[in-house]
Amino acid sequence: MTSPNDDQSFLYLAASPVEMDQFWAEGWRHFGVLFFRYRIAVHGRKQFTVLPLRINLERFTLTRSQRRVLVKNSHTRLLIRPTFVDKEKQALFLKHRMRFKENLPTSLDNFLSPVPDSVPCVNLELCIYHGDRLIAVTFLDVGQTATSAVYAIFDPAEAKRSLGILMMLHSIQFSHDRGCHYYYPGYAYREPFAYDYKKRFTALEYLSWNRGWQPYIDPKSPAAREA
Repeated sequence: MTSPNDDQSFLYLAASPVEMDQFWAEGWRHFGVLFFRYRIAVHGRKQFTVLPLRINLERFTLTRSQRRVLVKNSHTRLLIRPTFVDKEKQALFLKHRMRFKENLPTSLDNFLSPVPDSVPCVNLELCIYHGDRLIAVTFLDVGQTATSAVYAIFDPAEAKRSLGILMMLHSIQFSHDRGCHYYYPGYAYREPFAYDYKKRFTALEYLSWNRGWQPYIDPKSPAAREA
C-alpha cells in the first residue's frame, strides 16, 4: 500500500464494477470523473488526519441508538432509483449547504457527473420522503461486491431525525441485500469533526497506509459501549 504523501488524483470516465471495488479498497474516492485520495485535510488553521472507512457487512449489527433512529423514522418512505438531478434535489441541496461555514459547495455538479447514473460507474439515489416531501438523499455507487456513498444531502430542519445515520442504515441494508461484502461511507478524520457520526457503527474498518485495513472502534461510540 502506497501512502499518499501529497494529494493524488486522476480522471476516469468509465469504471467497471470490479475496478470500483479495487479503487475503494485502495482508498480512492471520486466526485464526478475525478478520483482522488489524500492523507491530510485542512480546515481553518487545523490539520486533520484522513481515515478512509468501510463497514464489513457480514459482521455489522445495529446498536440500540441506531434502532431508535429507525423507529423515529418509521413513517418515512424510502425510494431507490437511478440517480438524476432535478429542481427538487437542487432545492434540497441549497438547504443542506447552509450547514457549512467554509468551502461551501456550489452545486450537486461538484459531486456528480453530467450522466450521474452511469458515469463513471453505476450510481443509485436513495431518497427519503416524509409524506410527499423529499427530506434526504444519498448518492450510492454500486460495484460488484461493495457500494460507496458519494455524497448525501438532507433538510437541516429535519436534523432531529438523525438523517445522516438513517441514510447510512438504508445504504447498509441495501448493500447487504445485494450480497455485497463492504459499504464505504466515505472519509472521516481521526480527530473530532462533524463526520464523527460515520465512526459510530459496528464492524467498522479504516485504511492504514502502512498496514492495510484495520478494525476501528470509536471509544465514544454506542458500538464501543455495547460491545
